[in-house]
Amino acid sequence: MGDEFIRHIELLGYEKRFFPSQHYVYMFLVKWNDLSEKLVYRRFTEIYEFHKALKEMFPIESGDINMEKRIIPHLPAPKWFDGQRSTQNRQGTLAEYCYALVNLPHKISRCLHVVNFFKVRPDDTNPVTDSQIRKPEVFLLPKDAKKSPTDITGPIVLQTYRATADYEKSSTSEMALKAGDMVDVVEKSESGWWFCQLKNKRGWVPAAYLEPMDGPDESEEQEPNYAGEQYIVQKSYTAVEEDELTLKEGDAIEVIHKLLDGWWVIRKDETTGYYPSMYLQKAGAANVSVKSELRNRSAPPRRSTIRNAKSIHKQSRKQISQETYRRNSKKYIQSQRNMKENLQNKANVIIEKNEQEENKSKAQPAVPPRPSKDLILNRCTESTRRKIL
Repeated sequence: MGDEFIRHIELLGYEKRFFPSQHYVYMFLVKWNDLSEKLVYRRFTEIYEFHKALKEMFPIESGDINMEKRIIPHLPAPKWFDGQRSTQNRQGTLAEYCYALVNLPHKISRCLHVVNFFKVRPDDTNPVTDSQIRKPEVFLLPKDAKKSPTDITGPIVLQTYRATADYEKSSTSEMALKAGDMVDVVEKSESGWWFCQLKNKRGWVPAAYLEPMDGPDESEEQEPNYAGEQYIVQKSYTAVEEDELTLKEGDAIEVIHKLLDGWWVIRKDETTGYYPSMYLQKAGAANVSVKSELRNRSAPPRRSTIRNAKSIHKQSRKQISQETYRRNSKKYIQSQRNMKENLQNKANVIIEKNEQEENKSKAQPAVPPRPSKDLILNRCTESTRRKIL
């Protein structure tokens, strides 16, 4: 029993049932650690009672003693009368609650209270019904519905990473690491700070200190895009290393390589270098404030600055030198210029040809010779002959 736990809970939708009276039940697909998947049905009143009991079991984590230490998610109380509209509107909140629940520390997410509540019951496989009453109506979540947190943060099964070196945290929202620690990554931020959990601890960790257990992580990084993406600098930064760039707020730059450690390779005019991704915002995007967890944090450390980092992988991480970035970037820019010049030259040739054709004088008809006097007297009318006499 101690080894049995839930790895994911997915809300599929709800059913409208008519026996013994009209009511609604939510449908959950529960995925267990033995890779089995079971379909269970629960009323919201049951879920709320489960939630209250969970809070009583863990008063510190529920915030009853200190609200700042609350990690158990909130769940609104049921209404006096739950109709179809409230049942439908509650699906987003319930999906977020289930996702947060299974990602709590193991002492909560894997406790018997959670495991037993989502186990299959007899009425899950054979619901009590009456053949004389209307059959249940099923309402599934649409595929194009708003993405749940599970869709945003990655796969259902959390990836396990290993710390390559010791890390001392610098704020309460971070988590300290020792070389060799195995952590589960809950959220990967482009800033280079990842939210991880280690046993009953959770916090932000620099991605530069982590490597996946199943192989080198270069496969997770995008390939360089020398065409570049337009970004705007949101915070000034003064270069510390010679391969970094110094920029001020408001500068327009191009991102050519997004790296997992939060230090992106950018291009300013024809100069390339590293810059903290958390200080950049995509051009044209709405100006949103940075997450509160990251707002006051400095840029994460770069992989190249970590000392005594020991990898468990024989294959070293793929690295591209700054000279290669500069050379390929200039090569791309020059090819674009050549292409524009060729197009411009072709356009100019067409324009010149059109102008030449327009300016070319049209052929004038030849002036016929004047008829002789004898010819006029022999062939013209009497009135014309009189004019030459």
